[in-house]
Amino acid sequence: MPEFLRDEAQVADGRPFAFDDRDFRRVCRMIHARAGIHLGAHKRDMVYSRLVRRLRARGVERFSDYLDMVEDGVVDEGQHFVNALTTNLTSFFREAHHFPLLASQLQAAQRDGQPLRIWCCAASTGEEPYSLAITACEAFDTLTPPVRILATDIDTTVLQSAARGVYPLERIDSIDAARKRRFFQRGGGANAGLCRVRPELRALVEFRPLNLLDADYGLKRGAFIAVFCRNVMIYFDKPTQYGVLQRIAPLLSAEGRMYAGHSESFNHATDLVTPCGRTVYRAAAGAGAA
Repeated sequence: MPEFLRDEAQVADGRPFAFDDRDFRRVCRMIHARAGIHLGAHKRDMVYSRLVRRLRARGVERFSDYLDMVEDGVVDEGQHFVNALTTNLTSFFREAHHFPLLASQLQAAQRDGQPLRIWCCAASTGEEPYSLAITACEAFDTLTPPVRILATDIDTTVLQSAARGVYPLERIDSIDAARKRRFFQRGGGANAGLCRVRPELRALVEFRPLNLLDADYGLKRGAFIAVFCRNVMIYFDKPTQYGVLQRIAPLLSAEGRMYAGHSESFNHATDLVTPCGRTVYRAAAGAGAA
């Protein structure tokens, strides 16, 4: 489409920044290549509203110019691009049926003096890894359980928030009073209306950026008794899911389990993982730790 027609189309659409079908298709290709995310046509308005903030920040008026900046490797803009298009819907003890299962698994695990390791693949703003930490504390009835949690995310902005462990009080409304008293500290004065997770919980969790599309996660084979990879793969197409599962399955210990989201199914990858409960999987024979 000629540039002047693109401009007229944008004015007619009421949007101040030039964004056409070609730009949207380019965004779809770029975010799939960088983060594995598959965007349907219905996500076009979402893409515009999220990325337009980066156009303003960079002082450009056309999406095509902004996308050139991302592909040209302008400092940090590739990460900002990914951060903007990553969905971070989370809450404490989301899909709560998994946490008693994890507690039982931890209590039954054979330990050799080494901590039991859990990996949270999509830490977002921290609610899930801290829910895992609370579950571990309750399973062993101590604030210093023999558990270590690796919490990763592709979005570096939410990881910074997660590491702080500070939340508006309404974010813990659904948590019962006893848990609130034991695991959270209520702010006062300038911090009124906020809470933070106890330092003992934060000490159990290591936050680290990680892209599930990376060829090598740099993690030890058979290291994890549990991998929480929930509501992540719904954004991936089947080939991308399969590739991620190829890398996750060998990281599970012999007794390890992978916990998936309620709408995720891996029937196309039964050579890698097999179901052993409600959205819970174990590594298939030959796919897990040797």
